[in-house]
Amino acid sequence: LPLGCVPARVRPPNGANCPLSPVLLLTDGHHAPLSRRNKPTRQVVTLSHSALSSPVQPETGAAALAALAASGGYSHVVCASTSWGKGLLPRAAALAGVQPVTDVVRFDEGGDAFVRPIYAGNALETVRYAQGAVPEGQPKYISVRTTAFEAVPAEGGAAGVEAAAGPAELEAAAEEQASEFVSAETSAGERPDLGTASVVVSGGRGLKSGDNFHLVEELADALGGAAVGASRAAVDAGFCANDMQVGQTGKIVAPDLYVAVGISGAIQHVAGMKDSKVVVAINKDGEAPIFEVADYGLKADLFEAVPELAEKVKAARA
Repeated sequence: LPLGCVPARVRPPNGANCPLSPVLLLTDGHHAPLSRRNKPTRQVVTLSHSALSSPVQPETGAAALAALAASGGYSHVVCASTSWGKGLLPRAAALAGVQPVTDVVRFDEGGDAFVRPIYAGNALETVRYAQGAVPEGQPKYISVRTTAFEAVPAEGGAAGVEAAAGPAELEAAAEEQASEFVSAETSAGERPDLGTASVVVSGGRGLKSGDNFHLVEELADALGGAAVGASRAAVDAGFCANDMQVGQTGKIVAPDLYVAVGISGAIQHVAGMKDSKVVVAINKDGEAPIFEVADYGLKADLFEAVPELAEKVKAARA
């Protein structure tokens, strides 16, 4: 897992390139062979230290990232807006005395202007650093919403690998670290990760109870083993686990196909899936807001429509 990255050429959804160069990845020694094969990567810097054993704690990771970014003369430090990134980037930016710009979905003006969603995705704002806002010698700190950018080729690159010495700041942070990793519990499953799946089927309050959530899972299976998500209402009602929530306060997804089953389409939920390429909605309420963002809508009783749709999909795929 990279500590951070200073990319230089990213491709936003509109196809325009952001001319930041070169691309550099900061990672540990274990991930260097994989990182160097990413086609846009020009250089991989590795940093090995006992305080950076996986998983990296934000306090020590931030100290290492801030020190190396300042000493390398880089223009931008970019990190994904994941739970881990949200713990790392603000700390590193604070150490550098820089205000971070978060949840960026597009770079404009050659990488000096940043577009990000506000008001639950109902509007986009463009921000840029004011003159003098970034101390001399420090980079700009940016986090990006990964679903807004095309994946770069994982093969075809041959970046050089350079080992960096652990900065003094890292040693100090390791001595003062107030937290330590104890253990991790992960939910193993056969379904693809919700945040990166190409097909997602989500269920909402219209399912009425958790006992009916199997309808969503059966449709996901019929679609070839799609990821399964849920609305906040379904999660709050105890229909499924919290880590399945799609929305502003859950996971942001942008699959090729998103199927919303029994979901009304509250702003909070739409903010997490509106970038999906194709949206299919199934709801018995023809006035439900979800139909406003859906490419295809089916006004029907989900308890009849979903099993029938699953059978037809299975037959078509057979």
